[in-house]
Amino acid sequence: MIRSELIKKLEAENPELKTEEVEKILDLFFDQIIQRLADGGRVELRGFGAFSTRDRSPRKGRNPRTGAAVDVPSKRVPYFKPGKEVRERLNK
Repeated sequence: MIRSELIKKLEAENPELKTEEVEKILDLFFDQIIQRLADGGRVELRGFGAFSTRDRSPRKGRNPRTGAAVDVPSKRVPYFKPGKEVRERLNK
């Protein structure tokens, strides 16, 4: 599902809301998740899963064109752990 499909689905289930209102709600929802992760926090949505970040160590990589060694710096990457309910529905 892409963002526009999600907006259409939310509009269909909430006819009292305008398209712009649904988009603002969705933007606020995603912005809050991103901000919390950027601050080093964690976001847990009961029954769905938890968003967090993981640290990746610096490492040596390779340029695929030249084969030359490249230093890849350390970084934080997003991580999602699905909740029990999601795992159960996926494995029916």
